[in-house]
Amino acid sequence: MKFVIRPYHMMSLGGYIVEYDFPYRDLIIVNETAEEIKFEIPVFDGSYIEEYEKLGLKVIPVSEHDSYLNLYKKAHAELDALKAKLD
Repeated sequence: MKFVIRPYHMMSLGGYIVEYDFPYRDLIIVNETAEEIKFEIPVFDGSYIEEYEKLGLKVIPVSEHDSYLNLYKKAHAELDALKAKLD
């Protein structure tokens, strides 16, 4: 299945990770480009991270000991700063 992320948007893939042994509890995906990007979901293994990065997406892995909220807010602030520069 494919998912489309809009330009200058971000999302979380926690609900789309289906592998029990996946090394992260969540992935934050950020599209910092002016183009819509299609990517494959669900996430089965770590190779998906490399695929997403090749497509131009910024991938922020969230490990068990990371604060999801802090990582999400930081990525959102960086994306907002990027959008402000473009305006």
